[in-house]
Formats: sequence, structure tokens, C-alpha cells
Amino acid sequence: MTTPQEELLPGTRRALLHRIAVAQAEGRAPSLVAAVVRDGRAVWHGSRTSVDGHGPDENVQYRIGSITKTFTAVLVLRLRDEGALDLEDPLEKHLPGTGAGEATVAQLLAHTGGLAAESPGPWWERTPGALRPGLTDVLGDQPVLHKAGRRFHYSNPGYSLLGALVEELRGAPWDDVLRREVLEPLGLERTGIRPEYPHAGGWAVHPWADVMMPEPTEDFGRMAAAGQLWSTTGDLARFAAFLARGDDRVLSAESLREMRTPAAPPELTDFVEGSAYGLGLRIENQGGRLLVGHSGSVPGFLASLTLSLADDVAAVVLTNCTSGPMVSQVGADLVRIVAEAEPRIPEPWRPLPEIDRSALELVGQWYWGTSPFALRLTADGFASLGPLSGGGRRSRFRPNSDGTWTGLEGYFAGEVLRAVRRPDGAVDHLDLGSFVFTRQPYDQEAAVPGGVDPEGWRGIG
Repeated sequence: MTTPQEELLPGTRRALLHRIAVAQAEGRAPSLVAAVVRDGRAVWHGSRTSVDGHGPDENVQYRIGSITKTFTAVLVLRLRDEGALDLEDPLEKHLPGTGAGEATVAQLLAHTGGLAAESPGPWWERTPGALRPGLTDVLGDQPVLHKAGRRFHYSNPGYSLLGALVEELRGAPWDDVLRREVLEPLGLERTGIRPEYPHAGGWAVHPWADVMMPEPTEDFGRMAAAGQLWSTTGDLARFAAFLARGDDRVLSAESLREMRTPAAPPELTDFVEGSAYGLGLRIENQGGRLLVGHSGSVPGFLASLTLSLADDVAAVVLTNCTSGPMVSQVGADLVRIVAEAEPRIPEPWRPLPEIDRSALELVGQWYWGTSPFALRLTADGFASLGPLSGGGRRSRFRPNSDGTWTGLEGYFAGEVLRAVRRPDGAVDHLDLGSFVFTRQPYDQEAAVPGGVDPEGWRGIG
């Protein structure tokens, strides 16, 4: 018998409140709101505000900046899954004449298309989108700064192009497509391109004095797909649960796993910091904990969405100031607090409902040369192969209909694992991309490349 997950413990809730209180006070934020998600549902909301009285709750809208890019990436992956495009298609195939070169859809999603970081002309986040009515106005005369695919270079215009791609293939405005295909199915009723009451106003806080002034709130026009959205901690908590689990009405768990997979060569600073970028999602290693999500920043607002899949915990942090609180760090801390104070209780072990006898025959210890490996069947029907101890090449494998297995990650990603059998049907060895794994080190009975010395193993004398 198991005990159902309850709300967070009082000590955990106080630690979460303390963390956002420190962030709001030290960051001098007019207000700061946060939410924590566990087991696919929001289990905590908190807020701090400089105004006496009722603080903002989970239904108050804040601008979320570049978290918008994750929503746009979901729309593009939906088009891919439907067969309307391939991620390796050059943008020119679907949007000719943009001047964006031969950057592929995948490269734009991963910020490796070589495009400039910002749109030319006046600061696009503080000026009307009407100043940039067309894609040529967004891109300027020199949109390409780097050779496509060679380096990670964050590009807001790149996501403007992806929004235009969605419009071209759907035949409707980007925000209408987003509403119909993502927001409504997921029940994100308080998310949209324009604020709806109640919403926070955006502020700039003076760096050297405790005074502030309002920031302009502009419609970004063509740049909307890069950072236009307003949302709430309640809606983003639901969106975080979707990013972790998937929803076949919107996007499958497999496609979301692809979004969470690094797709861009990291810059040296990213490599040192342990961060990477996937398809519309940031990935980072913080204190041994793998976090995925996105941050957002536009004049007057900061936002962060952070997930730890291993802990099944996510956090959302929103604030209404141009600079101040380090919201991404606050989000990571909220995840850590819950994960450490109330570790995830694993599902009970259960035996497999059925087993493929030919697959069961392959489990156990194998040797690549003299290196011991273990092959195991996992509860999801996949197999894992890795060294018995220490580091080394390891991967999960999915089964194929012909009895072979395909590697899913690391050195063996895409490589085929197959059992090579003797005339009597017994397994001789495993072949993995020409690597031979035998039941004994350099098994004399197996077909080891280069053969095995007929005298076998010996001492030094």
C-alpha cells in the first residue's frame, strides 16, 4: 500500500517563502511571484510585493519574454510531426527570399543559424513593432554573422523567422495558431500576446537609489514569436508539467525529449558552466542536477521556468522589474529545496508483464576485448549497455521489429546492436557498429576479429 503525495511539508513551504522573500528584498523587485510543480501539478504558490495588502496570486499576468520561444518551438515541432516540414529543411524551402541564407529549421531552433542576436534599428523591445512591418525590417541588410551550424549564437530574429514559418504553413497569424494548438488544449487561459486584467505593470528600478519608473509596454509585431507573451505562474506551472510529460493533443513525450536534447555546439563559457541549448530549451548542470527550461527578459519583466526531470519538480519565477533578482538562480534554488527536503518517492518495482525470450537470452555480462560490460532489459522495454564499473561508453537501446536494437544516446547513438548466432542458434557474440562483445574475454569459441591465440591466456613464465 502506498501513501498518496500530499502538499509540501510546512518546513519546505517556509524555505520556499524565505528564498523568494530574499530574492525580492535583495533584488529590489516591485513584486515577485513563484510556483512549484511536483508530480505534474502545482503544489505551492508564493509572492512578495512592495505594496501593502493583497499580494499577486497565480492568476496575475506578467510578461515572460523569451519563454515565448519555447512555445514557438512547440508549434514548429508539431509541424514536423505532421510531416509539413523536416527540421533539416533550409528555411528558404518554405520562406524564400528572407536573406537568412541556408540556415535550417533545426539550426534556427537551436540558435546555430548564424543570424545576428538582435534586430537592427532602435531597441526593438522598447519601440513599436510597426517600425518593423516586414521580415526584411527584422533582419536588416546583414542578417548572417556566422556560418550556419558552426556555433551557438542566440538570435531573437531567428525566432521571428520561425513565427513567420508557422504563419506560412498554417495560413493564420502566429498567435491564433498558438491559441488554437497549444494554449486551449493545455488550459492556459491566462496566456496571450496582450495583457488582460489583472496584470502587473513593468518597472525600471534605479541602480543606486530606491526609486523606480514605469517601462513602456510595446507590441513587438513581427518579433512577437521571440518574446511577446504574457502569462501567470498558474499557467506556466501547467506548461511546465506538459514539458515534462507531454500531451498527445499538443506534442508527444518523444518530441519533447528531442527538444530537451542538446542541439548546439556550446561556447567555451557554456562548456565551463555546464550548459547547452536544445530546440527551444536551455539545459544546464547545476550542482550535479540536470535542469531544463528557459528564462525571459524584456524591459520591465524577468521570468524563469526550470525543470528537473529526475526529481519531477519544476519552478516558475516571475517579477516586474527590468533587472535585479536573478530569477533563473531563484528557480533552480526552489527546485533544489523541494528535491532535497522531500526526495522523490520512486514507483514500486514491478515485474514486466511479458518478456521476449530472445531478448532475455542477451542479458548479463559481456566483454569488449577485456572490458566487462552489462546488458540489462529495462522496465520501459528498452535495453541498456554500459561498463560494469567506472566511466565509459554506455547507451540505452530501443528494440526494432527485426530483433536488432538501435542506440539512443552517447557514442552508440544510432548504431545497431544485433546478436550474431551460430549454426545451432546459440548466440556467438553481439555486434555493435563492428564492436564485438563476447561472453568471455576474447572468447576462443566466438568470432573475434583478428582471432584469438590458440594457446589462450598464460602467465609470464
